[in-house]
Order: sequence, then C-alpha cells, then structure tokens
Amino acid sequence: MADPKGFLKTPRRTWPRRPVEDRVRDWHEVYQGQALLPIIGAQADRCMDCGIPFCHDACPLGNLIPEWNDLVSRGDWEAASHRLHATNNFPEFTGRLCPAPCESGCVLAINADPVTIKNVEVAIADDAWRHGYVPPRPPERMSGRTVAVIGSGPAGLACAQQLTRAGHTVTVYERADRLGGLLRYGIPEFKMEKHHLDRRLGQMRAEGTKFRTGSDVGGAVDAARLRQRYDAVVIAIGAHAWRELPVGGRELTGIHQAMEYLTLANRVCDGDMADSPISADGKDVVIVGGGDTGADCLGTVLRQRAASVVQLDINPRPGEDRAEHEPWPIHPKVYRVSPAHEEALELALAAGEDLARRGVPLPTREGDVRMFCASTLQFEGDARGQVSSLHLTEVEDRGRAPRPGTERVIPAQLVLLALGFDGVERDGGLIGGLGVRVGERGTIARDADFATDADGVFVAGDAGRGQSLIVWAIAEGRSAAAAVDRHLMGGTELPAPISPTTRPLVV
Repeated sequence: MADPKGFLKTPRRTWPRRPVEDRVRDWHEVYQGQALLPIIGAQADRCMDCGIPFCHDACPLGNLIPEWNDLVSRGDWEAASHRLHATNNFPEFTGRLCPAPCESGCVLAINADPVTIKNVEVAIADDAWRHGYVPPRPPERMSGRTVAVIGSGPAGLACAQQLTRAGHTVTVYERADRLGGLLRYGIPEFKMEKHHLDRRLGQMRAEGTKFRTGSDVGGAVDAARLRQRYDAVVIAIGAHAWRELPVGGRELTGIHQAMEYLTLANRVCDGDMADSPISADGKDVVIVGGGDTGADCLGTVLRQRAASVVQLDINPRPGEDRAEHEPWPIHPKVYRVSPAHEEALELALAAGEDLARRGVPLPTREGDVRMFCASTLQFEGDARGQVSSLHLTEVEDRGRAPRPGTERVIPAQLVLLALGFDGVERDGGLIGGLGVRVGERGTIARDADFATDADGVFVAGDAGRGQSLIVWAIAEGRSAAAAVDRHLMGGTELPAPISPTTRPLVV
C-alpha cells in the first residue's frame, strides 16, 4: 500500500451530491461530477492492504480491490483499469448501482468508516473510458460454435461478452425495442445515464456480439426452432413476475406496478414520448414497498412534480448500527438514506403546512418520508373509478399483526406497487419451447453447471437465482459463460467467480 498510515490520517469522504433544488429539475445523475481524482486518490490510500481482504468475499465478482486501490493511490490509472476489468465486465454499472457489500466487508468497517470502494471503482471505470483504456477485445480466432443469449440485462450481456471473447459466435435476443433490460427501462436516468450503457454496447458490437431487438423468444420467435439453430442457448430473462397486492380497490384506475411506471418514465428520457401516460404531476402519490425499486419510484415521482409522496414500508425502521445477528463482514440491514429520500425530505419540509392541511403525513420524527411498519388495508376511489385514498394501519414489528387504533386514511391519486418479484414470467412459449422446468421458487431449475434439464440450455442471472443485485447478475453471467464454454469445447479458461448455489455472506 502506498501510505501505511493512510487510513489513520484521512477520513472517509464520498462524492458530493448536487443541490436538491437543482437535481430534481432534471434527469442527470445526482452527483456533482467525476473530475475529483485527487479526492479519489486520497480515499484509495485509506485501503489497509489488510492481507486477508474480506472485501473479496463480500463481492461475488471477487474484485481485486486492494490491488486497484493501491494503483489509484499511486496514480497508475491504466493499470488500475486492467485490474478492475479483470473481474468485472461493467464496473461503470456496478460503481453506480451496487449497494457495495464490499464496503461492509472492508476490514476498516469493524470499528471505523470503510474505504469508499464504490466511488473508487466508478472513477477508475470512467477514467478508463476517457483515456481509451478499454478498447474492444475481439477474439483472435473463432471456435465455429454458436450461442444464443435470451435477454440483454447485466447477466445476459456479461455472458455474451465473455463467450464472444472466447471465440464463439454469440447473438443476444431482446424482446424490447432497446437493449439493456432493467438497466435500460428499470433504472432511472438520475441513477445511471444511459450513455454509459450505450457505450458498453458499442464495445460489444465491435468485439463481434450480435444483437436482435424486438425478438420475443417464445412469442414471435419460436423457442424450439431457436434451440435447433444454435449449439447452446443461455436464458437470462430476469425475474419479472411482479408481486401483487390483493386488497380491496386494487382494480381502481391509478394503481400501477412500479416497473410499468419506471419503464414509461425512461421512455420519456429516451425521447419516445413527450410525457408519460402514468405521471405523478400534481398528484398525491403513495409508493407501497420500501426497497430500491420504491426509492427509484420516489426519485422519479419528485422529478415529475408530484404534489406529495409517501413511501410505505411494512418492515420496522432499521437501526443506525449493525445488529448483533449481522456482525462484520456481513452486509447489514441498517438505516440508509438514498439520494431520493434526501430529496423527498427536503421538499416535504418546504411544503409542510400545505401537506398537513391536505392530510398528507409529514416526515416522521426521524426526518423521513417513509412510514415504517405500515400495511395497506384497502384503496378507495371516486365516482369515476379513480383511486383517491389509501387506508393503512401500523403493524407490530414481529408477526406484522395490525395495531388496534392506528388505522388512517391518506390521499392518493397515484399508487405505485414496488413489492418485488416472484420469479420468471411463465406466459408465452419460452419455458415449454425450450423444454425447461420452473422450480418451487418460481425460477428455472438448473444444476451445478448452470445447465437446465434440456441439453445445451443454460440459465444465468435472476432467472435462475431469483431477484438479486446487479453485481450478482454479472457474476452469474461470467460463471454461466464458463459453463457454456466447457460444454462446447470440453474445457474452459474463462473465470467462474460463483456457482449457482453461492449465496451472500450470512451467519
């Protein structure tokens, strides 16, 4: 390490965010920019080079974090890029979107603030693009084997890039009109501007990967015939079967699934339409669900100029510190404030009197627009069948039993359901056409080599693992690529960072 006392001399410092009043007026990323390399170098200098880097195990990709921290602290950004890309196909994605379990596993996190690994990662990636350190890497020779990858999310793209670089002819099939899956239509622009995605897709095209958009395998594209055309098929369709909320009034107009809403908002940013048909403009909005997708909806709602917004979380408010049952190096469930929550709080405080007059819940005593331990009882609508309010109750921390006397009604002309997913979509002919089996968890069954019951058909990403993080999707794609290469060639030199049964660090 460059400075043995760096972690003692330099406090943790993350990238500053743009002022709330500025960033809610546009769709650009919330951070002030990435021309802060002196800050990043000093933060990388805090890495202890601890000898047993638990950040490796906390990250499913096995990123070589101490190595590229040391290179950044010494100013060798090109070498840092090589070490970063050795384990991660898309660090500009993970550096923006991953919740950074690697930082929870940092040895400094035992009793101090961890290294800003995520900030260093994305700084390396962006610097590499600026200076041309990530040119296309087409294969030196072709294998003569063909592979179809169904789905262009992070798992499908990572798998396709690895197999293309190994010399196989790879075609990615995407049913949407643009590539990227949830990276394109599920992640708001203010979290990751889509030019980062387009730039990486350009690299993949230059390497030889072929793409087919508007190709619904199992629909317009016959799945059985597709299997016959290729030596191997990889299913990377994600886990898009969203969960429902079976309460009274669900049929009312104005209640939508989060992914319906976010997709339309992203299409507006892409220029497909001037305004979204599902807009929060001037409405009281309630988001049901306390996870990352709910926070994505929150930031989007604010940029659409909602009159108010409340986010309901059925879980209790997490503590500020690690619980005893979640010791280091586990990624703990602690109280976190996303940029969207920061924005919502500031705007709610500015409109406090008006919100109270209209019956909108004000931020809690902890300073949060989220309502914890809150469960939806039913929706109520007006004479036109439009949702107008939501009935809720507080629930007990354990067992989620309603607390008597806590029922209340809050205004809502738009309700967004962000309740997670229950596995793969089963409509259409993909499952039956490829001859694969869906297991009890709603995911496609596979063995220890990512292979399904159908010969030559493999599964990568959320379709096999279930709803997970982008970093796990990339790790799945890389590992499935190694399994496919081994199936086609009898052996492989491609890395496989995880197995299908690998799970995050838990007690």
